[in-house]
Amino acid sequence: MAMTMVQKLLSPIPLPQMVKIQQQFVASEIMNISAELRKKMAKPKVGERIKPGMSIAITVGSRGIADLALVTRTIAEEIKKRGGIPFIVPSMGSHGGATAKGQRMVLANLGVTEETVGCPIQSSMEVVEVGKLDNGLAVLIDKYAYEADGIVVMNRVKPHPSFDGPCESGLAKMLSIGLGKQKGADSCHEYGYEHMAEHVIRMAEMKIARSNVLFGIGTIENAYDKIARIVAVPAEDLIETEKEMLIEAKGNMPKILFEQMDILVVSRIGKDISGGGMDPNITGRFYSSCKSGGPSVNKLVVLDLTDETHGNANGMGVADFTTRKLFNKIDYDAIYTNALTATIIAQVRIPMILETDKEAIKSAIKTCNSRDMSMARMVIIKDTLHLSEIYISESMLDEAKKNPEITILGEPMEMRFDAQDNLIL
Repeated sequence: MAMTMVQKLLSPIPLPQMVKIQQQFVASEIMNISAELRKKMAKPKVGERIKPGMSIAITVGSRGIADLALVTRTIAEEIKKRGGIPFIVPSMGSHGGATAKGQRMVLANLGVTEETVGCPIQSSMEVVEVGKLDNGLAVLIDKYAYEADGIVVMNRVKPHPSFDGPCESGLAKMLSIGLGKQKGADSCHEYGYEHMAEHVIRMAEMKIARSNVLFGIGTIENAYDKIARIVAVPAEDLIETEKEMLIEAKGNMPKILFEQMDILVVSRIGKDISGGGMDPNITGRFYSSCKSGGPSVNKLVVLDLTDETHGNANGMGVADFTTRKLFNKIDYDAIYTNALTATIIAQVRIPMILETDKEAIKSAIKTCNSRDMSMARMVIIKDTLHLSEIYISESMLDEAKKNPEITILGEPMEMRFDAQDNLIL
């Protein structure tokens, strides 16, 4: 078969030799998660609020939180032990294609099913309006949760990819957006991310005041995607406690230990990895003007989607290059529902599509404007959650050797591809 013009242009582009390294982060970890959670739920004003016969809704979102099924099951067991009747409410705004079936499927992909957590899942997109903010925005909450005798708000606390605030991605956001389903998420996003920090807290405060929120269970993860801390907090202290937790969570964030890269290759993105498919705090590519930071990356390549994201390629829009295999997996209804609800379309724009991983990587090298393409500074990561072991190009090796937080795991070697030119890590 004759070469295309693109293939002719890319054929002479050199691929650098890559070196596997290990990045080391200081990280505490809870070894017995169930025992720690049971202890925290025994605190005053927490577990004692569960009375016999009470129906209790537990919020579960769409993120790949560490030990999600275990944490959820333990909460359910503790509720049952006190005579309560627990059930799960998918709490993920517009995710899962904004359908009850889709949100149940998202939970299943995260290991949360009625069998694994030992209680029913009640999935619906119906909401109840509990009030309006002063600016007229409706404050909405899942109908099943609202009608329950109590709500346990459970989520991981971490920085949000698109805005800065005292509460970002955590318990307050689970209340304001996750538990608001598509209509509630739409309302919270209506005035843009410039107002998100305010709306997340004000909507959460109203839901705490006007619904049966009992307490919150928040987790903080370390740089290795393991639970470092579990907090159980009464509803009235939820927001102030989360503010403190966010400071700790930001300090725990992993990162790529290089400030400047000509090319960053992300092997996979997905909603289970980050709300934005890949965490902009790691890549330096943000979806809104309300947030900035991270490393300097000239060209960004995204190769594939996780199976768990079910075609939701949210986040690909900030990449420069992607592949035909990713493009063919896109569920446009899912990503457009997500983008229209969040009012940010940059994250669903389609980058330049190349036929293979090799072509996408070579395209990034060709366009990175390095004086010597064979010496391009390239980093390859599996995804933005797993940053312990990554690959760097040989040109970065001397810098890596000077960093006490980096261990060199191998010698420089040629990049490996399979018969379809898919990258082998």
